[in-house]
Amino acid sequence: MVEKLSSALDYYLEQMRFAKSMSLNTIENYAIDLNQFAHYLLEQNVTSVHDVDARLIREYLRILASFGYARTSVARKLSAIKSWFSFLVGKKVLTRDLAKNIKGPRLPARLPRALSIEQVASMIEEGTQKGTDPIRDRAILELLYGCGLRIGELAILRWEDTDLSERWIRVQGKGSKERMLPVGRLAVQALLAWRDECEQKSPFLFPGEEEGHLAIRTIRRVVVRVARRVGLSGVTPHMLRHSFATHMLEGGASIRVMQELLGHESLITTQRYLTVTAEHLKESYYKAFSSIRGDD
Repeated sequence: MVEKLSSALDYYLEQMRFAKSMSLNTIENYAIDLNQFAHYLLEQNVTSVHDVDARLIREYLRILASFGYARTSVARKLSAIKSWFSFLVGKKVLTRDLAKNIKGPRLPARLPRALSIEQVASMIEEGTQKGTDPIRDRAILELLYGCGLRIGELAILRWEDTDLSERWIRVQGKGSKERMLPVGRLAVQALLAWRDECEQKSPFLFPGEEEGHLAIRTIRRVVVRVARRVGLSGVTPHMLRHSFATHMLEGGASIRVMQELLGHESLITTQRYLTVTAEHLKESYYKAFSSIRGDD
């Protein structure tokens, strides 16, 4: 029966994969988090979703915190639980959502970290050349940075999604929503070089094993290794997306244009970058003005 923990969890994950309302990466993370929660419930002799109450969920969050989990990790796990229970209510497996009003830990307000233009250029021009697959790696970085792509969006790109003569790509974002993005000259050059190198044997821009696309974890490793080769640590694929947005805004792009380019549903999400660029402008002002007036 669906009411049993394992059945209810399998039912949810299967429906999420079928509905494509989440990225594969998100589903995999939710599966890990929810299996961990289910294991905790079984330890409490809870074998049915009908026996789960708000007290158990809150106690589970307290246990996670006591074991040293970061607040962001606890918040993510709670998000997975809420999504699961909301789904079960929607499917009438449960009559009410006990997780809906449970509050997670307060998260610190963090500004996105952006690399400088010089750092990005160093990664692309120097870092990719020192690897075993420089042409592919350069194409990966040019798209992640030059188009501000999410790593999952890059992984599933197909050659049929590109129009290199007109310099456009069609991207499938969150919730299977498509958007058309312009591609810069350097990114087009990198893609043409990569197309000649791989001879288009796969429908995917970046092929992986068994006729599939390159794994997300492999793309992440490419970025990390390229960054390390030029002396940069802590660099992630998403940081290149942050850098793209920050540099575009500093170059004069409007917030509305950036919302479309990044594929954000809410303008509030895009507005985070305004604070970043404001800090950049302040630093630039003080540096320039002090050289003119000697004013610190």
